[in-house]
Amino acid sequence: MDRLTSMAVFVKAAESGSFAAAALAFGISSQMAGRHVSALEARVGAPLLARTTRRQSLTEIGQLFYERCKTLLADAEAAESVALDYSATPRGRLRVTAPVTFGTCSLAPMITRYLRRHPEVEVDLTLTDRFVDLVDEGYEVAIRLGALADSTMIATPLMPYRLVACASPAYLAERGEPKTPAALAEHDCLGFAFTSLPPYNEWVFGSTQGKHSVQVSGRLQANDMKALLAAALDGLGIVLAPEIAVNDDIAAGRLVPLLRNYDAPERPMHVVFTARRVTPKLRAFIDQVVAEFGS
Repeated sequence: MDRLTSMAVFVKAAESGSFAAAALAFGISSQMAGRHVSALEARVGAPLLARTTRRQSLTEIGQLFYERCKTLLADAEAAESVALDYSATPRGRLRVTAPVTFGTCSLAPMITRYLRRHPEVEVDLTLTDRFVDLVDEGYEVAIRLGALADSTMIATPLMPYRLVACASPAYLAERGEPKTPAALAEHDCLGFAFTSLPPYNEWVFGSTQGKHSVQVSGRLQANDMKALLAAALDGLGIVLAPEIAVNDDIAAGRLVPLLRNYDAPERPMHVVFTARRVTPKLRAFIDQVVAEFGS
């Protein structure tokens, strides 16, 4: 028999004066209540209750045992309460990974708001454009761009990651403005180079006539969007950049959006996590990501 349960039955029997009352409190039979107490008596090697035909009372050792059982049961209840409270409140360290540009421009400000909302959570954020294996590298959640491969991960779709082609007024004054996607082939285009993949040199736009794909080239490729934006601002070429990274420059006139009669390229975006138990800190994080960036 479970010793804590037996102790709880014993304490209730001692306080109520009968096995019947203890049995009613725990939803068991009077005989089962008696067996719980008998098991304790066998363990300690002495009677705990003096039984008569009318009632039962504590023996001397039973009184000492009763006091210790009450203390132990109170401690066990307090420990359980602490554990339940811990499991219900977001707390602890959360390891997150995300692409560099989205992480810098959008996710990091969101994490600031998340941390203010949950003061007992710490976030370890890694920004990288390479593929991160959540399980092997010990991350709990990731933001992923592009089509997802089949896996055991759980993925929740977010708003598509929209891109916009743009260039500086100085570049356009010198080279002219492309009016169609095909015209980009005649321009210097700044290429984003992934860490472990070929440069992203195929730009795809949409219109009522369908998709328009063009192979672009240029004299600068980089694996960091800030470097490409700096080059674009300096008039070196046309950049295909995330809207979130160029909105301020476009609003200030430092960059000019191009091909506005065509649908801008976009990439699927998901928040991805493993199928293991979702902790309160992770659930709160996912809920906030979906609330701020959901489709």
